[in-house]
Amino acid sequence: MAGSFYPSSPKELGAMLGEWLHPLAEGPAPRALIVPHAGYVFSGEVAASAFSRIPKGQIYKRIFIIGPSHRVGFRGASVDTLYNSAETPLGRVAIDTELGRELIREGKGTFIFRADAHDREHCLEVQLPFLQRVFDEVPPIVPVVIGTQYLDILEEIAAVLQPYFTEGILFVISSDFSHYPSYEYARKSDLCLAKAITAGGLESFLEALRQIDGKNYLGEDTAACGASAIAVLLSMMDAEGRRRFKAEHVMYRNSGDSPYGDKDRVVGYNAIVFTDADKTGETDHLFHFSDEEKKAMVVAARSSICSSLHIPYEGDAEPAGILKEKGYGVFVTLTIDGRLRGCIGRFVSDDTLNRTIREMAGSAAFSDPRFPALSGNEVSKVEIEVSVLSPLKKIKSLEEFKLGRDGIYMIKGSRHGTFLPQVAEETGWTTEEFLGHCARDKAGIGWNGWKDAELYTYQAEVVRESEL
Repeated sequence: MAGSFYPSSPKELGAMLGEWLHPLAEGPAPRALIVPHAGYVFSGEVAASAFSRIPKGQIYKRIFIIGPSHRVGFRGASVDTLYNSAETPLGRVAIDTELGRELIREGKGTFIFRADAHDREHCLEVQLPFLQRVFDEVPPIVPVVIGTQYLDILEEIAAVLQPYFTEGILFVISSDFSHYPSYEYARKSDLCLAKAITAGGLESFLEALRQIDGKNYLGEDTAACGASAIAVLLSMMDAEGRRRFKAEHVMYRNSGDSPYGDKDRVVGYNAIVFTDADKTGETDHLFHFSDEEKKAMVVAARSSICSSLHIPYEGDAEPAGILKEKGYGVFVTLTIDGRLRGCIGRFVSDDTLNRTIREMAGSAAFSDPRFPALSGNEVSKVEIEVSVLSPLKKIKSLEEFKLGRDGIYMIKGSRHGTFLPQVAEETGWTTEEFLGHCARDKAGIGWNGWKDAELYTYQAEVVRESEL
């Protein structure tokens, strides 16, 4: 694919990658990456954003590169046992053919070698130059092409790979996302899947695929061409315990964002990084809500809305646990079919969490100035999301802000505005875009107004009705 998907000139290829790749000086080593595999002018920067999360000097024993077959269909997965190395304009990379043969023996028909599955298959090859720039010497690779989308076979593949899904081994999952809807439909589809992947396991991913399929986005052939490879990864993670892994949605773009693409028929690209939750140096959760407390939060919000509309609601109950405590900031977000329908909150409250949730739910439904008051006909369609906030922390530089983890609150004169942390995941914005949109669209201080505004960060524990 050199000369088509990426430059054939070593100098040109090196310069292109050097512009995008900025490996971390230190940090937790990724266990897995989900990266796109289109031509570099369309998806290279997105892929680089994930590969850049590999710290300098990181050592892996080997790297599995797994992607879908674009040309032939077959049962199971094909692993390369024919060639000892792969070559790009940047040099050669060793292939672990011995491990490939071991997978075929252990797989008992689930793993095979088919030359036509690897011949001119771009989804694995285009990942190699990124690895060659990140590592002084690339660890031996295990190239795996999946030829099926049958779930039972994908789970067989995952079971064979499970013993190798350990520390010191990197899994690179190669997948583009939506194919050929319009720019706006692509964003909805791609961010929906990214949210499902980062928030849940295999079942969440499959449910998101079903939901997207039901929406019949005009022009969309597939929501993720590498869905089979993603399913294998999530199956392995579920077997280990999904909460053991921290997932971060690093970047989103689609081909319509490239000067070489149009916005009528686009392909989507997500970059997602998985690390061990206990190696990130961050707590897994701000608060440890019980399942009963989570349900009670959603019940409080929905009960408040129904009460205002004089609609009977049987779910109401006496608040218990954390809902009886005071001092928590809360935002309540309402959506219908993935579209925002209201969002109101406050950073501090002297009232109980239960009463604050009820008040914010009523305000989001009936007092958000961006929307008309919620009608009785809409109540059954509304999805509720309750965000419980940490205290505000004033920051002096962007080095203290982490996209996806932190929300932002900015003040300039009498104007102010905020974005919840999950907005970054839902939009796929960069840090600059996140701050620029908040400054312009929420605070009304212009795109660059955040640069001389007072900035505060906070974090949120999000309880989503759809996940209960």
